[in-house]
Amino acid sequence: MLQLPKVIGHRGAMAYAPENTLTSFREARRRGASWVEIDVKLTADGVPILMHDPSFKRTTGVDRLVAETRSAELPADVPTFEQAIACFRELGLGCNVEIKPCEGREVETTRRTVATLRRCWPASLPPPLLSSFKRASLVAAQEAAPEFARAILLREIEQNWRERSEEVGAVGVNTDGSKLTAARAAEIKKAGYALAVYTINDGDVAKALVAIGADCVITDVPDVILAALN
Repeated sequence: MLQLPKVIGHRGAMAYAPENTLTSFREARRRGASWVEIDVKLTADGVPILMHDPSFKRTTGVDRLVAETRSAELPADVPTFEQAIACFRELGLGCNVEIKPCEGREVETTRRTVATLRRCWPASLPPPLLSSFKRASLVAAQEAAPEFARAILLREIEQNWRERSEEVGAVGVNTDGSKLTAARAAEIKKAGYALAVYTINDGDVAKALVAIGADCVITDVPDVILAALN
């Protein structure tokens, strides 16, 4: 079974530093996180970078689409995936790599992400976890890199959650903790899946979710959640 840490820093430590940046990863580590979660997209020239949105505008102020921007034109502080991996090596951070493709680039984004992992991921770190909301991305990951564990991202656990998980070969389920019921959590755990919940920033809520079966809490405030769970 997939082994996850109790706490994963969401896009680093979003409450304290700009998301998906090297600064945010260092802050997450400083606040006790042993893993972080990141979002990977492709530039116009096919370079995997860290960015959540289709545009750079919200996080950097630069009003430009990721898919139309070449890697040489990235806004300041937007790291490539390769630069992020070098930072993880330096800090000793594990990673949940969310494949967050721009529209129509689901398979290409996965393949380039996997190629970067195979080339750059250090043996000194735990193997990365690949996750995505996109079925096509998870299928591509299963085909291209079966050695990397996969988690299906579900905004809500519906009746067909297990069928959807099995068709992409997932061993983990990452879901919105605010919508998770004890009954669904019990189903997931009984079926042998690792269960992670996002994005939980309240210590009491985190403890309640762990009590019903969550293995891992993804959070903007890793120090707060670690303190609550410890």
